Amino acid sequence: MTELATPPRSQRREFRNINALTDLTTYRLPPAGIVSILHRVSGALMFLLLPFVIWMFDTSVSSEYSYARFKAAFNGGLGVFPGWFLKLVALALIWAYLHHLIAGVRHLWMDVSHAAVSKEFGRSSAIVTLALSILLTVVLGAKLFGLY
Repeated sequence: MTELATPPRSQRREFRNINALTDLTTYRLPPAGIVSILHRVSGALMFLLLPFVIWMFDTSVSSEYSYARFKAAFNGGLGVFPGWFLKLVALALIWAYLHHLIAGVRHLWMDVSHAAVSKEFGRSSAIVTLALSILLTVVLGAKLFGLY
């Protein structure tokens, strides 16, 4: 009976646990991992800010008066929140929606085309996802803040 020889200790793959307090600052996550985490963050952000989205939609379509109040809130502020803060919250929502949408399309594409999935495709599609979501957010943020 032959025994399977185990490789020497120096040739074995090392699996280590990540300590959140000491290793997270030095751990390098691949782009696909960053997109995956941001996909979850964007989904949670959209869920948590859903009351804000409902308020924005309701006040913007109810009447001409409520639309004028809606515009005034974004220009001058609402209660203790200044207008720029409301615009930043809206910009966070814009990013969350765009990133979640683009990352979701990326995941669907990988599910549909199993043959095209590779480590390099995962890396390049993750970089494209990050770049597109940030670029579109900057463009829409410039419009939101009145730069064009």
